[in-house]
Amino acid sequence: MFIEPDIRGHRRGWIEVICGSMFSGKTEELIRRLKRAKIANLKTEIFKPAFDVRYDEIKIVSHDESAIASTPVENSQTILLMAQNADVIGIDEAQFFDEELPNVCDALALRGVRVIVAGLDMDFTGKPFGQIPNILAKADYITKLHAICVKCGNIANYSFRKVPNEDQVMLGAKDVYEPRCRTCYHLND
Repeated sequence: MFIEPDIRGHRRGWIEVICGSMFSGKTEELIRRLKRAKIANLKTEIFKPAFDVRYDEIKIVSHDESAIASTPVENSQTILLMAQNADVIGIDEAQFFDEELPNVCDALALRGVRVIVAGLDMDFTGKPFGQIPNILAKADYITKLHAICVKCGNIANYSFRKVPNEDQVMLGAKDVYEPRCRTCYHLND
């Protein structure tokens, strides 16, 4: 997307959210959008939570192993400090960030930055996850992605946890989670 100036000559910024269940392609879509921004010679910065080292300590990596370099950060305020000259900011696993992330996204958009946020919209219990609902409320564009239910083949928008653990945050992949449709998620077998 071309970043055009508004009527006062300022760059227009906006917030895009890519959300859905696990295995729906959120990170893959984030990487695709960021690579396209780089092709357009836009200055991009990409951030992820520092504790998410499932696939790589530095890169964000999708389940299908697409990858792009990123900067791991401890909190969302660090993004504001490190993104001074960026045209496009990518934020992966946004559900794991602190309560300031919606304000950080808003501040960046007001600076004229295109902010692309990817994250789970629901946790394994089917409840809204982290700050994603608050970012969705501020978003200019929303993309809801779906996986395929491993039980019946319908579209899946729930992340079913296969192991007994009640902690809201539990990093894992196919060994811990599987995508399920509403019906199969609630049947819980």
